[in-house]
Amino acid sequence: MIPQSADLLISNGIVLTMDAADSRIEGGAVAVAGDRILAVGPAADFTDWSVVRRIDAGSGIVMPGLINAHTHAAMTCFRGLADDLPLMTWLDDHIFPAEAQLDEETVYRGTLLACAEMIRSGTTCFCDMYLFEDAVARAASAAGVRAVVGEVLYDFPSPNYGSLEKGFAYVERMIETWQHDPLITVAVEPHSPYLCAAELLQRAAALARENGLPLVTHLSETRSEVDRILDTFGRTPVAWLAELGVLGPNLLACHCVVLNEEDIALLKAHDVKVVHNPESNMKLASGIAPVPELLRAGVCVAIGTDGCASNNNLDLFLEMDTAAKLHKVSTLDPTVLDAATVLRMGTIAGARALGLEQVTGSLEAGKAADLIVIDTTRPHLTPMYNPVSHLVYAVRGSDVSTVVINGRVVMENSRLLSLDERQVMADVNRIAARIRSL
Repeated sequence: MIPQSADLLISNGIVLTMDAADSRIEGGAVAVAGDRILAVGPAADFTDWSVVRRIDAGSGIVMPGLINAHTHAAMTCFRGLADDLPLMTWLDDHIFPAEAQLDEETVYRGTLLACAEMIRSGTTCFCDMYLFEDAVARAASAAGVRAVVGEVLYDFPSPNYGSLEKGFAYVERMIETWQHDPLITVAVEPHSPYLCAAELLQRAAALARENGLPLVTHLSETRSEVDRILDTFGRTPVAWLAELGVLGPNLLACHCVVLNEEDIALLKAHDVKVVHNPESNMKLASGIAPVPELLRAGVCVAIGTDGCASNNNLDLFLEMDTAAKLHKVSTLDPTVLDAATVLRMGTIAGARALGLEQVTGSLEAGKAADLIVIDTTRPHLTPMYNPVSHLVYAVRGSDVSTVVINGRVVMENSRLLSLDERQVMADVNRIAARIRSL
């Protein structure tokens, strides 16, 4: 047999593939050629391979990179700016005024910081909704992080593009600019039913459909939002989007905290994907999304951190831990939202939610080489009876030692390779000093 070759081999670890069979390989290895996974299997199968670069997983866990399905990356600049406030007070009195001062450079620097934080905590792909999103795309590309990005669209003038018509033109330019990029996917992102007129929502949905792109929006995040839409249109936000023809398999609905049975049935009927953001919803006292009910109905549910102004961190391991425990205590059922389910929400379900399940989210031959290594030689990870349970209930983002995205090693032995971390933090500290002076 002719020896096979690989550019990179990660071996000597417990490989959790997150494939359809939830395959687990003790003493496993992952071979990478270029930007793709070439093979996954027992390390002994690769003994005779010719390998350019080898990484020893140190008997740790090798798994797909996590997928943060909803965030506002550049809000790292506002981390801790206005804590302990109701959602609308937080938005209207603090966040929107601060965002009015944003520019492309600020968003770029803030996103680089977010990418550094996400790489360090094992996130290899994120979905972003914010302003100056072309800068977000450029920052993610520079950092080597996979990203789904979309300029937020709403009825009032934007600090970036001004009028709504210019907003659609901005999105169309982004679609053209990034359409062939290996890391960046452009999405169409109307903010929400309460900040977007019917015509805006329908136009955004049509643009996404025409270009085969994700459509992302905030949906049913709070009781006050639902009541507002009920008072205005006589139906819930989900039912309103159904009537407008916006619901569909490419729609990513963020939050979905306040839903009734009919809403859940509509989401399932239209194959809408949902993103659960438990820490942000808890901090803003928005409520608890009916995730167990959504999952029982067969709705695809991913997980996200939301932005750093409403969560304060981008650590998806913490988010998974919170999600699992929140639903146990809210239902008084310790078996609800088990660790395996939550881990799928943070990996392959996240990929499906973003329309990337053929690209990332699991370790399978032919998929993009997006993977992380967890160093399990830590006191808080000793002993380890169940790797999946450990990942949800014990692992922290700081336990990630190595990160590979699209075949590129962006962190090894806890050292960032794709970013100048000190410079990135210094830049955002200068931005924060300016924000404080406003």
